[in-house]
Amino acid sequence: MMALPGGRQVDSIALPGQRLHLMQVDSVQRWMEDLKLMTECECMCVLQAKPISLEEDAQGDLILAGGPGPGDPLQLLLKRGWVISTELRRIGQKLAQDRWARVHSMSVRLTCHARSMVSEYSAVSRSSSQEMGQVEKLLMEKCSELSAVTERCLQVENEHVLKSMKACVSETLSTLGQHFGQLLELALTREVQALVRKIDASDNIYTTESTTGNLFSLTQEGAPLCRIIAKEGGVVALFKVCRQDSFRCLYPQALRTLASICCVEEGVHQLEKVDGVLCLADILTDDSHSEATRAEAAAVVAQVTSPHLPFTQHLSSFLESMEEIVTALLKLCQEASSGEVFLLASAALANITFFDTMACEMLLQLNAIRVLLEACSDKQRVDTPYTRDQIVTILANMSVLEQCASDIIQENGVQLIMGMLSEKPRSGTPAEVAACERVQQKAAVTLARLSRDPDVAQEAVRLSCMSRLIELCRSPSERNSSDAVLVACLAALRRLAGVCPEGLQDSDFQQLVQPRLVDSFLLCSNMEESFV
Repeated sequence: MMALPGGRQVDSIALPGQRLHLMQVDSVQRWMEDLKLMTECECMCVLQAKPISLEEDAQGDLILAGGPGPGDPLQLLLKRGWVISTELRRIGQKLAQDRWARVHSMSVRLTCHARSMVSEYSAVSRSSSQEMGQVEKLLMEKCSELSAVTERCLQVENEHVLKSMKACVSETLSTLGQHFGQLLELALTREVQALVRKIDASDNIYTTESTTGNLFSLTQEGAPLCRIIAKEGGVVALFKVCRQDSFRCLYPQALRTLASICCVEEGVHQLEKVDGVLCLADILTDDSHSEATRAEAAAVVAQVTSPHLPFTQHLSSFLESMEEIVTALLKLCQEASSGEVFLLASAALANITFFDTMACEMLLQLNAIRVLLEACSDKQRVDTPYTRDQIVTILANMSVLEQCASDIIQENGVQLIMGMLSEKPRSGTPAEVAACERVQQKAAVTLARLSRDPDVAQEAVRLSCMSRLIELCRSPSERNSSDAVLVACLAALRRLAGVCPEGLQDSDFQQLVQPRLVDSFLLCSNMEESFV
């Protein structure tokens, strides 16, 4: 999957700027809230009338000192669930190290957490189902069993007996984890059902806004919750919001939530069942909608057409609306008022070019090359390697068409591609470095494909593309030691060398062009920086 700075789940989109700032604030706020749930282990030790542990890792134990406010079952479940999951993982680690004293004390504490979660949730939730009651009982029985067996282990000195008991403890811990996961899923499912019913039945804009915001927050907890939301009708309810004019101001929030849910297969299937693609097409092609709304619709399109998710390739309904969606997305790129809007629209277009080859022909007819290359000179729209990654992806996929070469030359596209071969990260973060590698790789691929046309090849040679390709091959630091960039550059260099062999020195020809590609790759991938 592509890098996602900012926490969005759209596969090929990174979210810089304002939304990245908002997600960072959310992370800080969540961290500060988690601090309220942490205290020193002395509290539990005193309550248990046991001596304070002298082990250095005891200071890091997590104790739920203060739960969420009354009437907030979702937050209670998430916070208690996080603490219990952490305790389960730590017990497993201590068990592997045969630190029985710690295993027992943590098992006792785990029992306290589990009992608290059950009692607190029962106090704030609706009447418990029979299935939940049965799982709660099984969970508490396993907690008691774990505490009892670990206490017995403390009294055993025979290593052979202790080894057999360790297997029993491990099995009990595993079963306990399964019961906990089952109980948490049942409880979360009930809360999601309540949220979805509230959205579905509400005609109040403030209630719908608040409930949709809660649903979006849940999607940020990961794929398992997105699956629950999709299965319980979240996609259906959100598209119902997006089809009501009275809720127009909530469209961006609802669409953002839909993009998050559609990172899982169940979300995409539900989207297709409710003709979600048609709804997205209507929003994108309706200029009366705000730019923010159309940008969020583009984000959903980018998610459901992601080439990195195998289940999106079977979205048959997309083909019916593809032409109008492609046209609307290109228009959004052309009129984008910010880098983020351009990024969302171009990422959707990039994914669509993987989704169906007809999209490349449509883009060619719509003069997309001119639109995209003009945007590259506009720093307000194209200002990050993430955005250039989307542009060069579109160019690389369009370059398989023979007609593409003449448009590239006409718009001075070879010079732009040459510049992309020199893409460098500004911040040095792993996500940005990876984006720069992708830009370099795809620029080389685009150049190799376009150089089938002699005019493009001659223009590339005139602009000294061969020198840059040689530098990328020979200098690992120039390509961040990326093998993918190396292979693409070797292929492009060989294509250009076939047109202009005189542009190469003998050593370059003998090492980078003449041998088999795999031999040149091995030579360059093992090359030191001091190689001359």
